[in-house]
Amino acid sequence: MYAVIQVGSSQFKVAEGDTIHIDRLKDEEGSTLTLDKVLMFADGADIRIGQPFLKDAKVTAKVEKHRLGDKVIAFKYRRRSNSSTKIGCHRKLTALHITQISV
Repeated sequence: MYAVIQVGSSQFKVAEGDTIHIDRLKDEEGSTLTLDKVLMFADGADIRIGQPFLKDAKVTAKVEKHRLGDKVIAFKYRRRSNSSTKIGCHRKLTALHITQISV
């Protein structure tokens, strides 16, 4: 059994017990979320597709922790002009543990 959900502007394929890393949420660690933007649900031969969302489907998730993602480096080099720029940043992420998918 799995579902395709939308969180912010990203879509994720999740199953019960999965952990996903999404953009930082304001919720505290240990709190429980109900994600109701379910695009698709599949359980064997039972496949339901929303138009755009399923009305009766919900995914319950627990906020595990907030963390920083891997460092991403943007490097710009201009040849023959003795000029370069190096900038690095970490994305702020939230780890969600999927506990239940209900339809």
